[in-house]
Amino acid sequence: MINSFFSDFKTAITIGIIVALTISFALAFKYLSRKKINALVKTKHIDPTSYVFATKLITAIIFVIGISFALIQIPEMKTLGHSLLAGAGILSLVAGLASQQALSNIMSGFLIVIFKPFKINDRITFDQIYTGTVEEINLRQVVLRDFENNRIVVPNSVISSNVIVNSNLNDTRICKMIEIGIGYNSDIGRALKIMEEEVINHPLHIDNRTAEDIENNVPEVISRVIALGNSSITLKVWAYSDNAPNGFVMYCDLLRSIKERFDKENIEIPYNYQNVIIKETK
Repeated sequence: MINSFFSDFKTAITIGIIVALTISFALAFKYLSRKKINALVKTKHIDPTSYVFATKLITAIIFVIGISFALIQIPEMKTLGHSLLAGAGILSLVAGLASQQALSNIMSGFLIVIFKPFKINDRITFDQIYTGTVEEINLRQVVLRDFENNRIVVPNSVISSNVIVNSNLNDTRICKMIEIGIGYNSDIGRALKIMEEEVINHPLHIDNRTAEDIENNVPEVISRVIALGNSSITLKVWAYSDNAPNGFVMYCDLLRSIKERFDKENIEIPYNYQNVIIKETK
């Protein structure tokens, strides 16, 4: 009985040491890897997506190996521990999980990292509803940060099977289209000119023309009449900025500046109104 007690105590101590070493090694690896990745991002401007994903994968493998060694110390669990360490056991485990959502997320994560439909710090729109900046890609999910600083957590298998709009895939430039309706008695030519001037004068506007366009005298900013409505003429101007955040700021500023210019130059912007008639009864 005493021998059994000491044997169990020794096993518990061994398992505790293995678990402590596993956690320490995994955390140390994660810390050093993150530090190295951040340094490479700052100095060499690398894309951290693949490195971060690999760090998370290796960390998970360290935990699996550590748990396997800990299980081997328990006589009743030796078979499972050896299975986790053996190649055939790993294949069997993968085959057993093939229909599970967990493996689907892991495989989808690998595909996202390999084919890179988006990467960390890209601004994407998912499912035509959720828009945010990619903050993290791990073995299970993608984490987006929206404009209100909320975190949107999407499983890898879900986001990889849906249509994604990526504002940063090949070109970060963005085109903002501004539509404004003016009255039928307003000067259309003058209104179009004002919209073009406001776009050109905005500090976040960029010239999107190619060298060939400039040679062919294509205007820097283009505006058009796009519709004749019941009570207004709809005008549209196209404005380019270098990225989505600057494009949003430019769009908001132009709405205000164009409205103020229209007011100064007596260009009417029609709006709906109602007449309320109150009848007095005797």
